[in-house]
Amino acid sequence: MDYGYSLSFYALAGLTVLSSLLVVSLRNIFHAALFLVLAFVGIAGIYLTLNAAFLAVVQVLIYAGAIAVLMLFAIFLTRNAMAQGNPPGRLQASALITAGLMFIALAYSFANSRWAPGPATPPDIGPELLAKELFTTFAFPFEVASVLLLVAMLGAILLARE
Repeated sequence: MDYGYSLSFYALAGLTVLSSLLVVSLRNIFHAALFLVLAFVGIAGIYLTLNAAFLAVVQVLIYAGAIAVLMLFAIFLTRNAMAQGNPPGRLQASALITAGLMFIALAYSFANSRWAPGPATPPDIGPELLAKELFTTFAFPFEVASVLLLVAMLGAILLARE
């Protein structure tokens, strides 16, 4: 067994969990967005340890690149987001209880599930097959996601102008 992959996987998982916790606990929304980018990069590193290089590249390009830049763009265009910070919510206690119950339910289901072993050889799915499926079978959902991102960007611009 190669301990290098295991060590890098657990280090990246720890980095991802820590940065994710900082995303939801920081009051400064700009710093939270930067830690979100770090969580996205950590997930891309986890994909690399699992021999999924294409997913790692897509993770960095789409999430750490485009989505994070869009979020930072919206933060900077919103006038008082940087000055006011993230206000404390009245639902923090119920959100913490819900998250704890969800964690307990997931841990119970993971512990009591019978996991089947993976295939001996991974299927040969390359970028060509993914592109073909994306532009034929999943063309409509792809366009819906594009329109949704465009509407979010236009909404950020309208909020900034008011």
